[in-house]
Amino acid sequence: MTTDPAAGLRDVATECAGLVASRFGRELDWSLDSLGVLDDVCAELLSEGPLEGPRFDLWWKLIGAYTGEVLVRAYGGEWTTHEETPGAYVVVVSGATAFPFGIAERVLSGEPFKSLASFGRVLPAIIERTGPRD
Repeated sequence: MTTDPAAGLRDVATECAGLVASRFGRELDWSLDSLGVLDDVCAELLSEGPLEGPRFDLWWKLIGAYTGEVLVRAYGGEWTTHEETPGAYVVVVSGATAFPFGIAERVLSGEPFKSLASFGRVLPAIIERTGPRD
């Protein structure tokens, strides 16, 4: 077991890709477009009924880690902690903080108009609007 949180999160993200492939027959390729595929998987999960308890916790962890790792790879971000989310990790890109586990929770809760793909694509606009920081 690694003590590097980023490596652990990458491992969880890899588990997500494997489970999505085996259970849903869909490939997650670490691209921003793959977040749209994961949105479809979330919709299928929710079509089976609300996610609750351990089932919700498992998918929240898998989807949050995968979404965050896509941001890390696509935008050169890094995993870190944040005072607003004790116990959960965030991704920082050019000084902007993204909350992949927050969006995973909202999507898996069935909140209308929430999308992992939109979350991934909007980050450059947020950075541009607020100005990149080091």
